[in-house]
Amino acid sequence: MNGLTSRRLLVLNCLPQAICPDVEVKVTRVAPAQSGHENYTRDLPGPALRLRSKDVAYLKLSSVKAEEAAHYVEEASGTKGFIIDIQNYPSEFMVFALGSHFVDGNTPFARFTVCDPSNPGAFHWREPGSLTPQKPYYVGKIVILADETSISQAEYTSMTFRAAHGAIVVGRQTAGADGNVSPFELPGGLRSMISGIGVFYPDKRPTQRIGIVPNVEVKPTIAGIREGRDEVLEEALRKILGSQVPSAIIEKMARQ
Repeated sequence: MNGLTSRRLLVLNCLPQAICPDVEVKVTRVAPAQSGHENYTRDLPGPALRLRSKDVAYLKLSSVKAEEAAHYVEEASGTKGFIIDIQNYPSEFMVFALGSHFVDGNTPFARFTVCDPSNPGAFHWREPGSLTPQKPYYVGKIVILADETSISQAEYTSMTFRAAHGAIVVGRQTAGADGNVSPFELPGGLRSMISGIGVFYPDKRPTQRIGIVPNVEVKPTIAGIREGRDEVLEEALRKILGSQVPSAIIEKMARQ
């Protein structure tokens, strides 16, 4: 079945000891979906940075610019909380560009293991990766939105921002596929890739095949989807504004 052609398939609607009539079904093939990271996103449409209210800033990483990191923090200055949406794949590498504005001192956020080419099967710990503070410094709450579409660099970025004091992750467990990619060739012209390094929290807890486990798990409900609500964003707003804010106000703010 090569090419985008129509084919006729024979479908048998069979019941025990019953006559099975022939049914012709015309099936039209379509082009496969693109496999790039840009398809894996559940963030909000519109500009990368926006204020949900005077108290809450929202930034999605799917369209950020590293050179604008300080500007994003300045725009969020004075808000009670900063929502960082990583339900996507970052458009640029923001680990140090933005993460350094979330810490007020040298802050480890990850450790790595690397293989020893001279001793196959041996792996060694490297020194922890750390954030060095930069101004302006954001002093409000930081809430990171993540889910199963957060993969690789998105997970690494989540780990970085989570190292900020009091930062939490809201959403669902991420893909568990962090780590630099190492390609290799197989017989027959095939090509595959593996994670070439191990990625761990500073205390050596693993992330690969586990992912980033949220502090607050939120799963969209059927009722919420029917009503067009973003229940993950709503929970993030509650964590910033407090449970005393009526649900109607939270839902309205999430729809803006």
